[in-house]
Amino acid sequence: MNSSGPLITNDAVAFGLLALLLGLIMHTAYNAGPKWKRFYSIVPMVLVCYLLPSLLNTFGIISSEGSNLWTIAKNYFLPASLVLMTLSIDLKAIMRLGDKAVIMFVTGTVGIVIGGPLAILIMSFFSPETVGGAGPEAVWRGLATLAGSWIGGGANQAAMLELYEYNPANYSAMVTVDIVVANLWMACLLYGAANSSKIDRWLKADTTAIEDVKKRLEEYHGREKLELDMPRLTAIFAIAFGTVGLCHFLGDILSPMFKAIPATSESILASHFFWVVIISTTTGLLLSFTRVSKLEGAGASKFGSLFIYLLVVIIGTKMDIMKVVEQPGLILVGIIWMCIHVGLLVTMARMIRAPFFFLAVGSKANVGGAASAPIIAAAFHPSLAPVGVLLAVLGYALGTYAAMLCAWLMQIASPV
Repeated sequence: MNSSGPLITNDAVAFGLLALLLGLIMHTAYNAGPKWKRFYSIVPMVLVCYLLPSLLNTFGIISSEGSNLWTIAKNYFLPASLVLMTLSIDLKAIMRLGDKAVIMFVTGTVGIVIGGPLAILIMSFFSPETVGGAGPEAVWRGLATLAGSWIGGGANQAAMLELYEYNPANYSAMVTVDIVVANLWMACLLYGAANSSKIDRWLKADTTAIEDVKKRLEEYHGREKLELDMPRLTAIFAIAFGTVGLCHFLGDILSPMFKAIPATSESILASHFFWVVIISTTTGLLLSFTRVSKLEGAGASKFGSLFIYLLVVIIGTKMDIMKVVEQPGLILVGIIWMCIHVGLLVTMARMIRAPFFFLAVGSKANVGGAASAPIIAAAFHPSLAPVGVLLAVLGYALGTYAAMLCAWLMQIASPV
């Protein structure tokens, strides 16, 4: 660890290092010898893309603090990937995925709502001071911001901080819990995505609908393959980043408009990022009904996948493994909370024979929101990314209300 700051502070240099790291991972995963193949059969490539940058952060080589890399990734790569990965989507096939996706998402939300107060109750038996406090120092107020983040996202988290007036001086501890626990769970999901067939067998899941979507996309690729010449490459680039510009242009109009309305000033409708996600996904879906969808034959979704991988390596820089030891009590509260969330999801998945895909995306649509739910969905197959986006939008809508219910229950459960 470098206490004086990271070794690399120039974002251009850090991004170049991450790009080289991603290139090295791709090379070893696809072009290297049998030893690397055995390694990646145990440790999924996507998980490696996530963990190696986290080590660069942990050992002080680069840092997400003071960096604009995540801002760039969120504002440019994410909407570009969403439009490229949805412009050829079979919307009817997505709809045929059925109600299990929604059931698993709602189960995930319930797991967060009841997990918070249960985690406080459990922790209060052997460390009541960790979850106690009074007034603005009350830990339940800080955990309410965590509930907002894990059900909706950053906007909901900020709303909870304002609503429950938690001491801002202690807020960094809650951010640490959010980042550490949510990212540890994301690492587990990325590993599970690469081994989903084994997990589905254990869950006794019916994967017919998901396999149907994958098969349709593979058949489309075989039927509509086009040469990636300069005009088509330029068209893919223009559509991707033209849509990015459109998203931010409309977001700059719609976000202030809803902020000016008292009834919606604190809602997700006032979030610029919300409109970026909605408009990029909607644009991609609209383009899927036009001739533009034929660009998939030239590899549009492959470029979308590249942007997803760039998102993964940049998200990895937000994870500092050593942070776990700085807030052990609160980290433990977060882990207990997440275990309750996961346990409820697994129980429901077994009951309704839901595939692991629905469990993973239903969870990240809550815990990760639109920034990471499509990443998890795309780890199963690029064509499934819109499912993550649609469920994440549902999380935005429920986030504030469900977080308020969770906060009320945590207040009741907190030791006096």
